[in-house]
Amino acid sequence: MIWWKNSISFLSASIDRWFSAALRIGALLAALIMLFILLFLLLESWPVLRHIALMRFFTDEAWHPLEDQYNLLPMVTGTLYASSGALLLAIPLGIASALFMIFYATPRTAVLYRRLIELLAGIPSVVFGFWGLTTLVPLINQWHPPGASLLASILILTLMILPTLALTSYAALVAVPKDYLQAAVTLGLSRWGMIYGVALPAARKGIVAGILLAAGRAIGETMAVLMVAGNVVQHADSLFAPIRTLTANIALEMAYAMGDHRAVLFVSGLLLLLLVIALTIIAAWFGKTHHV
Repeated sequence: MIWWKNSISFLSASIDRWFSAALRIGALLAALIMLFILLFLLLESWPVLRHIALMRFFTDEAWHPLEDQYNLLPMVTGTLYASSGALLLAIPLGIASALFMIFYATPRTAVLYRRLIELLAGIPSVVFGFWGLTTLVPLINQWHPPGASLLASILILTLMILPTLALTSYAALVAVPKDYLQAAVTLGLSRWGMIYGVALPAARKGIVAGILLAAGRAIGETMAVLMVAGNVVQHADSLFAPIRTLTANIALEMAYAMGDHRAVLFVSGLLLLLLVIALTIIAAWFGKTHHV
């Protein structure tokens, strides 16, 4: 009997070691893939970075690659405006959806609502774009032409990232230990007092991680934004102005770009990657030093 228990213990320890090794290898592979992507973008961008100063990508008069004009700033601001606007709308809606499912809805309603959110998460981006092009853009055009605009981009991106925020916030809030909530009830806190004072701070890191994922998708979205943004290279002076994002610019021009023009499109991809890295650093700092 003793040898059987020893065998089971040895087998369990071996499985733990193998599983730990597999996780380490997986983490290393993920880091290497990220590094290879960065190196690939740098390699493809190098032909133009060798003889064009970085500041020219933000100070040239316009975006006219055939005339050696490579101003990326309007597309950077368009990307930031669209993604920031979508986050401003989707973050409160996503967290509110998670709170509704956990603390306010009946069990049946919560299940139905979660299934609806999961269904929304599975819709392809091109379907969102097609709906925006055929329905949302004409509605905005009736209000304020031309319809294809920064506002349309923000609304489409909000719909696309809302499920990510809602489901990750839900998972983070469900993981809050029940003892915390029971202690809050024992102390006489109201439902909102329990949510604001206990549940949200305890779920802070998970919620911040969900915001980071949603921000990454908003910044990197291509097809849906390309279909509703208007694709005009300009600084948006209102919500109704057409814009072009970095991702849309790559998708539109990569098919025929050559030479420096092609290399500058890879510079656009490098900028997008650096934006995501900056978001990761900000989210890590925010998760450590701030409360939700």
